[in-house]
Formats: sequence, structure tokens, C-alpha cells
Amino acid sequence: MKQKTSSTNVTEPPGFDPKRRSFLGAVATAAGVTLAPGVILYGIGTASPAKARALDVAASAKVRWGILVDVSRCDSECDACVTACVKEHGLRGHGRPATDAQWIRKVNLRDPQTGNSKSLPMLCQHCENPPCVDVCPTGASFKRADGIVLVDKHICIGCRYCMMACPYKARSFVHEVLEDQQTNAPRGKGVVESCTLCVHRIDSDRIPACVEACADSGGGALLFGDLNDPSSEIAKRVARYASRQIRADLGLNPSIRYRNL
Repeated sequence: MKQKTSSTNVTEPPGFDPKRRSFLGAVATAAGVTLAPGVILYGIGTASPAKARALDVAASAKVRWGILVDVSRCDSECDACVTACVKEHGLRGHGRPATDAQWIRKVNLRDPQTGNSKSLPMLCQHCENPPCVDVCPTGASFKRADGIVLVDKHICIGCRYCMMACPYKARSFVHEVLEDQQTNAPRGKGVVESCTLCVHRIDSDRIPACVEACADSGGGALLFGDLNDPSSEIAKRVARYASRQIRADLGLNPSIRYRNL
């Protein structure tokens, strides 16, 4: 599958101060950067010069990354995608399911009339018209040109408006001071976070960890690719087979689609 490199920064969100970037760059050699009381993001600026140059290529609006989920191949007992996400991003539970980070979770659906049950992964749907971006007062929630919806933790004030606006309950709030974080996923107490579609992998021409794990040890239910490329396998399947978007009635046009739901 042909993929294109892109960067995590395409256009700066409203209110972004360029001087702040210069400051962060000057101190990025440290193991961690304290951004505000209780908010510490680790691993900033640790990429090699070669990798930094590769990530400097702008994301393209010609591309729209997405995932097609074949629900018929998703076993309710399988959590390979969830486990892979936890490992990839260093997510750790604290025994509080209501507040623990869940960038991806398994959901079981049951038809009360027929009793038929289906299991599917639920994650940020990376909407074309994301309500989380619309309600964010600082511009911390933003959408890249290639459709990936992210949170700029440097300017997130933790108001949680985006969590209330998301119809998929795909965002989490960090309540604890975090340690031993992954350099590819800096996190901090007091900010909101959600699935990034493994943007660090995409920008390095790799597929998301959940998709990779599903192919390796799951049922192969997840297919990742460029929805805008007619020659990509995901675009071919979306065109060939019927698929659905969760809460399509809202007009958000998510880039996560479900087949056999």
C-alpha cells in the first residue's frame, strides 16, 4: 500500500504563539518539559535530525487516512487492538474505568429483537467536521490537512468541552501525574487526549499499532489506508461493499467506517 509522509503540524491553531515554539525548541534537549503546573510532556525534541527532516513534510489534503472495520471478523473475546494501543502509547490504568485513558475500546452491540450480538472497536472517528474542534476555545483541538484530528497539549486548558461535544465518547482527561511515558506520545496531567491514529507511525510510512496487531494476532478486521486514493485497497472496498459510519445522521463524515454492522 502506497502511503505519503506528512507532519504533525500543518497549520497552527488559532492563538498559537510562534515565540513559544522557539522557547520549547531551546529547552527540548531536556528529558521533560514543564508546560504548566502539573503538566509535563516528555521526549519533546528527541527525534534524530534525519527523522526530523522526514517529519517536516507537510500533510496533504489530497490524502484522507481512514480505517475500515469488518465487524464480522471482530471477535468479542479479542482485544489485540486495545492491548497494542496501550503498549504503543504507554497508557496505564489506575483501576478507575470511568476516568482511565481509553484511546480505543471494544463495544458489544446486541439486537434486542433478534438477540444477535456484534463486537467492534470504538476510537476517535477522525471526523471531517469534528465537533470537538468547533467547541475548543483555545484551538487545542484541531484537524490536520489529511483528516487526522489531534490535541495540541501545549495549549489545552483542560476545559473538557471537547469531551462533552464528542458523540463517540472517544476522549479522556488525564487526572494523574504521569511517569515513564513514551516519547512518541507525550502526555500530561490536566489535559485531554484521544486516539491520534498513531500519527507518528503514519508520518514514518507505517500503519497504526491497532491495525498491525489485528493483522498479526487478531482477526484481520482492520484495514488502514487513504480513502481519497481510488487505487488503495480501503477505497476499493468502500466502493465495492456497503459500509456504515457511526451516527451518520450527525453529518460529521467520520473516516472510520464499519462493514457488516
